[in-house]
Amino acid sequence: MSHAPTPRLPEPESFTLKGGCPVWVIQRPGPAIVSVKLLIRGGSSGDPAGQRGRAQLLAGLLSRGCGDLSGEALADLVEGLGDELRCEASEDGLLISLKCASADSPALLPLLQTMVRNPWLANDQISLERQLNLQALNRQREDPFQQAHDLLRHQLYGDGPYGHDPLGVDQELAALGRPQLLEAADQLGRQGAVLVIAGQPPTQLRALLEPSGDGWPTTAPAMAPGPAGRSVASLACEAQDTEQLVLMLGAVTVPLGDPRSLALRLLQCHLGIGMSSRLFVSLREEQGLAYDVGVHLPARRGGAPFVFHLSSSAERAAEATSQLLQEWQRLLDQPLSDTEWQLALAKYRGLVAAGRQTCGQIADRQVLVLGHGLEWTYPDEASRRAEKLTPGDLWTCARSLLAGPSLSLCGPAEALSAAERVWSAHPLSSSLSATLS
Repeated sequence: MSHAPTPRLPEPESFTLKGGCPVWVIQRPGPAIVSVKLLIRGGSSGDPAGQRGRAQLLAGLLSRGCGDLSGEALADLVEGLGDELRCEASEDGLLISLKCASADSPALLPLLQTMVRNPWLANDQISLERQLNLQALNRQREDPFQQAHDLLRHQLYGDGPYGHDPLGVDQELAALGRPQLLEAADQLGRQGAVLVIAGQPPTQLRALLEPSGDGWPTTAPAMAPGPAGRSVASLACEAQDTEQLVLMLGAVTVPLGDPRSLALRLLQCHLGIGMSSRLFVSLREEQGLAYDVGVHLPARRGGAPFVFHLSSSAERAAEATSQLLQEWQRLLDQPLSDTEWQLALAKYRGLVAAGRQTCGQIADRQVLVLGHGLEWTYPDEASRRAEKLTPGDLWTCARSLLAGPSLSLCGPAEALSAAERVWSAHPLSSSLSATLS
């Protein structure tokens, strides 16, 4: 089967700022824009005990005043030019994203160093940002999908570094104040940081990134083991007065840098990408069981979760649970057919190509790769390795990593009872350790 070659990554320029932060620059023709991604290793997995939510709170505050600019003045500067500046924390890092016209970049690029080295962290802004995060957590509790996700997260990671949402935990977030945030800001970059710029950046780029004339003490992120998780099957349920049942079936797998992560990505393409995916066709089109169905596989420095998610009517809880477990068991019992394999590979190629259409997409992917301590060329190398994998390789990976999934359920009590009976009778629950809430 012939196919169009995946577009290769452009050759980057690279240099290191005085303090040690590596900078990678991709010159791209087209609209005169610049997409900038600064990834600082850490994230919510580094939240100290009793301070879960600290990384996300700090991320939200970095754009609320820095250097000589108040939060209002900073917003006026960026938005007055029609540009975008965002700060957010994930499990493994804190990401600052800037998208601007090339002509505006000399005025905005110096903000990056100022934001991380001299944030205001004003008490009134801390109170406001903290309240917004607490409200977001409260909204999540009203969402059955989010509740099932949070249950599964705790099943897979317990109280470990990956065991909480980046937003944090209510009581701990509510207690965070300026002293804790000053400590967090002082630690920014100690585990490494990397900056990726794509588009048409200005001349004198180095000087714009070091406006104070000195450096920001940090180094390139190293490839180091991240948090692990549990591999024992378990069940967790939460009753919620809704008309649907949300099911999440998942297991802890491997980091992005593990060679097996590529096989998992191809399994995700087979199972959950597009209307031709196995779960969509089987559970939604053929059986009408799913309002929503898919596969979640985030990139992580530690053990990443591989998750089936399904929303179904409460009346069909038993059938939906049975079929979802059957689809997971099918992964363990038989390899993909050659036709399924070729379609999964075609989808993978398509995703790679689609992710290289804009400066922002390229910068996002490359800063993620470099932030994991991988080489710049990792995406191209992964594409070449994908072509050499076989259905047998994927089957071996599934059997070694997905043999002990956990199930979380959120929905009305009767639906939970019906689903629990199905789970308890299924071989996948053989090492069951049930937790009901």
